[in-house]
Amino acid sequence: MTDASAPRQPAPDAVTSGLSPTPDVALPPTLDDAHGGRGPRGFRLSDRVRVVRNVLPPLIVLVVGVVEFLISLLRRPDQELWAHLLFYGLVGPAVTYFSVEWIAEGTRARERAERQLLDLYGQLRVSHARLGAVQELMRDLSDAADMSAVLDIAARGAVRVAGAQRATLTVPGGLSGGAVAEEGQTSGPLYPLKVIVPGGGALALHFDAPPDAEDEALAQALAAEVARGVEAVRQRTLDLMTLYSVDQSIRAERNMRRLLSRVTHAMAERVGADARAVVLSDQDGVLRLEFAQDAQGERRGGVAPAFAQRVAQAEIPLAASGAEAEEVFREAQSVLGLPMRDDEGLVGVLLLGDGRPSAFDDARVSLLALMAGQATLAVRNARAYLYSEELAISDERARIAREIHDGVAQSLAFAALKLDVVARQVHTDPPRAEAEVRAATTLLREQIREVRRSIFALRPIDLERYGLLETVRRYVLDFGEQNGLRVHLNVSGDVHLSPGDEAVVFRILQESLNNVAKHARAQEVKVTLHGAEQVTLRVQDDGAGFDPEQLTGRVSSAGGLGLLQMRERVEARGGLYRVLSSPGHGTVVEAELPQG
Repeated sequence: MTDASAPRQPAPDAVTSGLSPTPDVALPPTLDDAHGGRGPRGFRLSDRVRVVRNVLPPLIVLVVGVVEFLISLLRRPDQELWAHLLFYGLVGPAVTYFSVEWIAEGTRARERAERQLLDLYGQLRVSHARLGAVQELMRDLSDAADMSAVLDIAARGAVRVAGAQRATLTVPGGLSGGAVAEEGQTSGPLYPLKVIVPGGGALALHFDAPPDAEDEALAQALAAEVARGVEAVRQRTLDLMTLYSVDQSIRAERNMRRLLSRVTHAMAERVGADARAVVLSDQDGVLRLEFAQDAQGERRGGVAPAFAQRVAQAEIPLAASGAEAEEVFREAQSVLGLPMRDDEGLVGVLLLGDGRPSAFDDARVSLLALMAGQATLAVRNARAYLYSEELAISDERARIAREIHDGVAQSLAFAALKLDVVARQVHTDPPRAEAEVRAATTLLREQIREVRRSIFALRPIDLERYGLLETVRRYVLDFGEQNGLRVHLNVSGDVHLSPGDEAVVFRILQESLNNVAKHARAQEVKVTLHGAEQVTLRVQDDGAGFDPEQLTGRVSSAGGLGLLQMRERVEARGGLYRVLSSPGHGTVVEAELPQG
């Protein structure tokens, strides 16, 4: 722990130059003192001790010998005495003093080097702690779930890393976040420091002492990390929005061309591509151009480009440029191909083009591959839907032919026989002939009504154009006029259903009303459509009624759906279907589907 009263240490260059693992701090020139006591003249303390130990004794012996020899040359005893006193009393202590001082000077130099090394170690420790805090902030920012979390983490991290008392962070869009130091604000004044966040916004720090250049450099580095965190969250948000858009396209569209157009548009918009195409594998495994959109407009049909064949064979995303890209899209300089595969095999290849060279080098290929997987599912579903439609059309044609054969054709044949009888009886038994003509006329009128009901039920209804509510209103009004019934419609609440669920609800209404017209012998019908947590359709008539246990497989004259089939359609979408009826008491049909 560092002393709270000590001045803030300068930030290491590592924080302001990319957060390198080792701070670049200059070493003092006397650092080598800690490794041998090198003095101002370059002598280590150990060298000095060695010199004194090895040189001084022989030097003293030599000097003493020389001095004694010189003293012996003196003639007078008193001169010899004073010479001995002078040499041993003054010169000896002086030599000893200067020798010890020479050693002491080295010792002091070593102590200074040790103190400087300790100071440097303290700086490095503070710098290392600050660097660790910055790296922890980077990890937290990368794990932030949303923009609010980024602002909160960045503000708290700025307070912790910079040693500030308070931090305030703002980003474009009016979002902001703040934090204060754990020990609370000091009683003295605070000194602000504000830096711009790259890409927009600002980071404001408040210190209890005037900030210096090192504080500003650290704040700039923190602002850069905040910008990276904000951009990462923005990219994740865009990814989720794109995936949601693609998912909505899959749910809401069954037309193959519009489906491919919507899916590829979402993907091209995400990466900034200006051309897109889808090549699909047909029943024989041949790749054919299904849809393409570029600067030249939209086109369909044609042979798949060689690049699409190469992507299909590689089974991994590939990029192309130059002439190979121009073969796919005119004026394109780069192309990205994404295989569309699932457990059943190759479905096709999705192609994105751009007029910029190397436009897809930094593309989020993993995200695009995920979208291609969604597109694969969408194509499979659309093909299955088209196949089911073809089956439904074939079944409907067979049912109409069977109804005409079993109903209208036989009735017309019977009417023809009646008229033949009338032709033979018109002269012999006029009253009988007149009765037969009336019976034939009644039969023909009934069959005319039946044919009209069938034509009305088979008339195409444009749900996509008018919407569910308007389509129901139009159909109920026309139904009452066509069949001479009083029909009351009551719509309440908010009705929000997916296109597929809307089609099911309308089909149930159509079949229920057709059954009323054909079997109920009713005078009045009430239709209720109510939206709450569930969307409820209720069709009630005052007709003859029936026993549901005996007639669950009954089929209408025009729609071809029995009660059992209607129940299965509703329950397959998570809804509830029920029929309440008894002989002589009319019939109630109810269908409930969850809002969506």
